[in-house]
Amino acid sequence: MLENKSNYEFLDRDISWLNFNYRVLQEAKDKNVPLYERIKFLAIYSSNLGEFFRIRVASHRNLKRLGKKTKSALTYDPSQLLSQLYKITNQQLIEFNQIFENSIIPELKTYNIHLLTETEISKTQEEFISTYFKERLLPFVQPVLLIKKRVRPFLNNSELYLAVSLTAKDEINPEEQLAVVKIPSDQVGRFIILPSDSDKHEIIMLDDIVRYSLNWLFPGYTINNSYSIKLTRDAELYIDDEYTGDLLDKIKKSLLKRNIGPASRLVYDDNMPKNMLDYFLSLLEIQKKDVTPEGRYHNNFDFFHFPEFKIPQIKNKIYKAIKYTGLLNSKNIFENIDQRDHLLYFPFHEYESVVRFFEDAATDPNVTQIKLTQYRIAKKSRIMDALVKAASRGINVFIFIEVKARFDEAANLSWGEEMEKKGIKVRYSFPGLKVHAKAALVHKKIEGDTKLYSYLSTGNFHEQTVKSYIDYGLFTCDERICNELNRFFNFLENTKLPNIPFKHLLVGQFNLNDALKEMIEFEKQNALQNKPAKIILKLNNLQDKEMIELLYDAAQAGVKIKLLVRGICSLVSGKKDLSENIEGLSIVDRYLEHSRLYYFYHDGEENIFLSSADWMERNLHFRIEIAFPVYDPILKKQIMDIVNFQLLDNVKSRSIDYNRINEYRITESKRKVQSQLETYKYYKELQ
Repeated sequence: MLENKSNYEFLDRDISWLNFNYRVLQEAKDKNVPLYERIKFLAIYSSNLGEFFRIRVASHRNLKRLGKKTKSALTYDPSQLLSQLYKITNQQLIEFNQIFENSIIPELKTYNIHLLTETEISKTQEEFISTYFKERLLPFVQPVLLIKKRVRPFLNNSELYLAVSLTAKDEINPEEQLAVVKIPSDQVGRFIILPSDSDKHEIIMLDDIVRYSLNWLFPGYTINNSYSIKLTRDAELYIDDEYTGDLLDKIKKSLLKRNIGPASRLVYDDNMPKNMLDYFLSLLEIQKKDVTPEGRYHNNFDFFHFPEFKIPQIKNKIYKAIKYTGLLNSKNIFENIDQRDHLLYFPFHEYESVVRFFEDAATDPNVTQIKLTQYRIAKKSRIMDALVKAASRGINVFIFIEVKARFDEAANLSWGEEMEKKGIKVRYSFPGLKVHAKAALVHKKIEGDTKLYSYLSTGNFHEQTVKSYIDYGLFTCDERICNELNRFFNFLENTKLPNIPFKHLLVGQFNLNDALKEMIEFEKQNALQNKPAKIILKLNNLQDKEMIELLYDAAQAGVKIKLLVRGICSLVSGKKDLSENIEGLSIVDRYLEHSRLYYFYHDGEENIFLSSADWMERNLHFRIEIAFPVYDPILKKQIMDIVNFQLLDNVKSRSIDYNRINEYRITESKRKVQSQLETYKYYKELQ
């Protein structure tokens, strides 16, 4: 769905996102990817799609319901867009099922791993299932007989159920009756390893254990058939007014309503008879447009927990994270930061340096203050433990916790309340804004003066996700950066506007937008004067129309633009008379490409910024973000070496250019370049 605006074109962000999720699905069908990793990509695809329906599709459905009240204010037709989204999704899900049934299951068998249904089990396994059901599942299955729609069950959000067709045994001409039974995957694992009389690894899904046990749940009835269903509910937090009253209290109350929100779609087994589907649509008040046919199983994100057997060749080779000795080779990490800037690239480098930064600060007798932002927090966090220890020693600790981080609101609130109990000063969300910046600052007394140490990152302070998310982290005591970061934290802590403008840091709501526009314009003017002009952007998402228009203008003036965009890209790249000078690429591989980088040639100065901010309307206009410069020439070279690996990738790179979306990129080089693997080798050699 291309939107035209004068001479510009934009790809709808949600269609572009579905293109991205298809790249994830491509990894699941790529036989060069080890089998277990392909199963994980099925899980990632499914998890992504579930969130997409709970947020984006639910939003479009709400706008559609409002009808004429909003139509005049919209630039698109919600009904038309929803039809397109469902069509694309349904096509992808057909392919998903084909991958699972025709590729994954047969290949599992070659490794002696067998996924059985309830009709394929042995007598020994029948006894095991009978005992397992009665001892582990019976209290949770919640069978409900539906009597002429007088009984209307409440289906929990994104939980699994069986829709059961059954007839009474003692009636002469029994009519079909329907029932609903919960598949309690929220209580036990989805995959159950069965006892086996052979050397086979035999597994059954929880769904099929419940199917097998239906006769016990409905004595006196004949079970005709059963089909899995799932209801997805709107997950948006609807807060009427963020600017008045207690925002935290409003968020807490909204969280309580999230899982009972209006239904946004019904997922069903595509073998379900039409009359049965129609019954449930009426019962659950779902429109036909809001249904998604899938295969026998739903909630395929549970494949994250597929049983592991000790078969190394079906898993990725483990790349042990590299110890960054430049920071960990002395008793106190600050001594090494005094000497020079340090740039780490996770998960290729160990995260221990970041943890040590806080642990050393917590025990250093000269540290007086520690400040940081938190967007998503790990359940178990050595960083948070270090902050508690620091506060107990009398160090002034301040944390800004963004409680509007989607699906982490409850966890962040819980952490905030816990930190306040430990004597830490905590501030929470601003009305109408999200603080998405990733930064920390340490104040240290040295010979009567205060010296500042900064850590700035493109990713969260999260010790679990750092193992699979690719992000940069910069340690520096450069006064240009540290002094501005200090003003940034004063703003967060005291809502005191900086009295000196930011010059080195690009900060959302202050100078980020204007600085980006100026740098794009600089390249454009150089191109018009036949000077070298180049822009490279590495982003998760590119959607802001104003920035896209500026990039189009720059490209048409002669600026060479390279885009590395993992997810949404509303810019139409590689189109004649519009964006011939723009090449769009996307890399999906074993680690999630999460770092953001802005490169401007700038007359050979090569301005490089690393950032928490994508170029989306929400990031550039409704969030407080930070883009931080890299000044050290050695570190700048390292960054560009990595970027060049990505631009040369001909294994995991796909085109997002006009009419070539998701085609694997072919280069003239005969040598295979897989950028993530090359990056790991590069940093190993640097050590």
